Amino acid sequence: MRNINGIAEVYDPIRKKYLLLTPEEWVRQNCVQYFTNFLKIPSYSINLEYGLKLNGLSKRIDILVRNSQGKSILLVECKAENVPITQEVIYQASRYNLVSKAPLLMVTNGKTSFYFKINFEKNDVENLSELPKWNELKEIVL
Repeated sequence: MRNINGIAEVYDPIRKKYLLLTPEEWVRQNCVQYFTNFLKIPSYSINLEYGLKLNGLSKRIDILVRNSQGKSILLVECKAENVPITQEVIYQASRYNLVSKAPLLMVTNGKTSFYFKINFEKNDVENLSELPKWNELKEIVL
């Protein structure tokens, strides 16, 4: 982190630049640290603020993790710590996932996180207690 003229910035190791430290960026960067340091997801598999088109509108996925074949395996929706994780937040992430088709979904505000495994063929959603580490995660195929 650094402070430039009273403005807090955080270094983003994925995009390799300093960014304004907003409450949502704090959550996003903590997710990145958790993914790379604990789950052992390589940084080259992590995409931040990934653009997509949904019903003709431009949207951004906060975090999208892809396997070595380039397929989406985990979509993450980050909210600021003071934003509760409601059903609407889960719906938002689910709508984005209609495009990316990631079999794993996470929504978090840094304090509360929910994890889901999605089976698109069976139209089934399973709650997970945690995310798998990279050695299991990278094997997930659509």
